[in-house]
Amino acid sequence: MTSFALKSRKIAWMVWIVASVFYAYQYILRVMPNIMLHDIMDKFGMDAATFGQFSGIYYISYSLMHIPMGIMLDRQGPKKIMSGSILLTVLGSLTIIFTDHWIFPIIGRFLIGLGSSAAILGIFKIVRMTFSEKRFPRMLSFSVTIGLIGAIYGGGPVSYMCTTFGYEAVIEIFAAVGVALALITYLIVPDIKTTSKSTVFTDIMTVFKNRKVIGTCLCAGLMVGSIEGFADVWGSIFLQQVHGLESSLANSLPSMIFVGMCFGAPLLSFVAEKIGDYLKTIIIAATLMIGCFAVLFFNFSSSLVFSSVFVLIGVCSAYQILAIYKASTYVKEEVAGLTTACANMIIMIFGYVFHSVIGGVVHCFGGPSSAAALSWGVSVIPIGLCLGGIGFAFLYIQERKLVRKVV
Repeated sequence: MTSFALKSRKIAWMVWIVASVFYAYQYILRVMPNIMLHDIMDKFGMDAATFGQFSGIYYISYSLMHIPMGIMLDRQGPKKIMSGSILLTVLGSLTIIFTDHWIFPIIGRFLIGLGSSAAILGIFKIVRMTFSEKRFPRMLSFSVTIGLIGAIYGGGPVSYMCTTFGYEAVIEIFAAVGVALALITYLIVPDIKTTSKSTVFTDIMTVFKNRKVIGTCLCAGLMVGSIEGFADVWGSIFLQQVHGLESSLANSLPSMIFVGMCFGAPLLSFVAEKIGDYLKTIIIAATLMIGCFAVLFFNFSSSLVFSSVFVLIGVCSAYQILAIYKASTYVKEEVAGLTTACANMIIMIFGYVFHSVIGGVVHCFGGPSSAAALSWGVSVIPIGLCLGGIGFAFLYIQERKLVRKVV
């Protein structure tokens, strides 16, 4: 057993499961705008640019909260912080049904982002303190797989629920689930506090002054559009307008990206461990995703082809786990946990960039009812993949040169 204040490994696994379920829950809330796009735009009178801001503001609050949330989890323990964070996501989701002006759902989306940051950071903390360092990528990948089940059920099944019960009833149902999850978290998760000899400011500066860490995070952020752009929001409307798919099919197909990532999370970790090179694995993933998005611009409408392409995109999107772990290897062990939080923060903030840029491009070229506008908007994603892949190739070359010098 490790040194932190858990009395048994059984409790440690229970805590890990609860944190993973919270990660799944926040993923459902994250992808809900994809399903409720027209309902939200109609109720609040949003255009494509405003809806892009609504969708993307999640990533601003989610990202900016990472460092404060990491500090609070260390000093206050996960019991109160994670429970309160879940309730914050519930409060944010309710603004869609209990307000009438567009500014309030944007504020609510901001609150959901704040609370959701505790999910992945809680997993980082629990996994790193419960399991050995070598098992960190593997256990993190399993947590991501559990979390992505939430993203999958944020697609077709939630779309069906919206059609059957109405989007407002669906939000109320998930709000009730959130309250129950907060209570379970408070009852099961113990307070786990850690101490550090250095100051918080010193640790933060150690991370942000490390060029390899920042370079890895920026390159990974440029590649995140496949999940935090296409799968989250713009995928369904792209399939409807560009490829003429009916709404239920278009809503469910992007969920295949999350299905692929469920398999890709442990698969890419296994591949990287076997070949002994995380950067090379990430470069291969970027290349495959570029090819997949190129296929999406061809004029065909086969659901089998779409499903296959989306699953492959999802598998490759698991590169994020490798990038976060790789960034943590560039620093001393005492700040490895903070580094993972900062890495995820930088990567996730690119979600706002992609949503805003895609929304702005779509708005400039004719709005979400225009196939050409959506094609131009989605083209931002493969451009980002190219830039990120080139960046990782540069990091790989630099690392190979360093290895040769040492040898």
